[in-house]
Amino acid sequence: MTWGELLLRGQEKLKSAGIREYSLDGWYLFEHAFGMSRADYFLRSGETAAAEEKVLEKFRDELLRRAGREPLQHILGTQEFMGLEFYVNSDVLIPRQDTETLVETVLGAHKNQEISLLDVCTGSGCIAISLAALGKYSHVEASDISNAALMTAEKNAEKILGAGVVKFRRSDLFSAFASGERFDVIVSNPPYIPSRVIEGLEPEVRDFEPRLALDGSEDGLHFYRKLAEESQRFLKENGAVYFEIGYDQGEAVKHLLSGHGFKDTKVIKDLSGRDRVVCGKWNSVWKAPTA
Repeated sequence: MTWGELLLRGQEKLKSAGIREYSLDGWYLFEHAFGMSRADYFLRSGETAAAEEKVLEKFRDELLRRAGREPLQHILGTQEFMGLEFYVNSDVLIPRQDTETLVETVLGAHKNQEISLLDVCTGSGCIAISLAALGKYSHVEASDISNAALMTAEKNAEKILGAGVVKFRRSDLFSAFASGERFDVIVSNPPYIPSRVIEGLEPEVRDFEPRLALDGSEDGLHFYRKLAEESQRFLKENGAVYFEIGYDQGEAVKHLLSGHGFKDTKVIKDLSGRDRVVCGKWNSVWKAPTA
């Protein structure tokens, strides 16, 4: 069997399993197993596939995993985000291009490097680490309720930035933060998928990504309500919040922020034209309405 035939068989296996991106995924698994660049492949595709049996077995095993709908990123162990490479596993959400809109919005709005930022529900750490790496901000913290997620985030931070650049702590939203702690910017990509929707998601998401990071309760807005209510206590005067949202949640989250004293609230669209980020500034003179 030639290298070309080996690759084609792998791609056909994925196609028969219903993988939409079977050709590209097959190539990535081939490259991962055999360490062959595209240039090398085009030169050698007609040669006999002379590979050790254990390497061939690795390729076959990874094809089976992908055919079983395990995400490609879990098999490869990495995902690119904002030009940086992040470790990923089943303990964290896979970083998505949509989330780059959140990072780019913060970077565009905050050029002053002498500010402090907090990333709530950090998961893989992709948001906090990208902001620290690209914005060069002086103080970046990140939190998550999952110890396993924090271990992955810390591994990513050490690889990309070095140890200690981003401070991590385990926290259920703001539970581990003292009342006197204040940040210039709070960002979050919280769980926002309505509970009833999760069972209808693609198997790669439904069966392999952490439910804790997906489920936003009955209407998907549970964490936005808590963030809108609680984040004001941890913001400096004129501090700002930036939240990633689902494509149909923009007005609802904007309303929540406005109703809790945030001003200049707005909805920002992603590259596909869908609502993706809601932001606002804390109005320190706002008073909660009395019952």
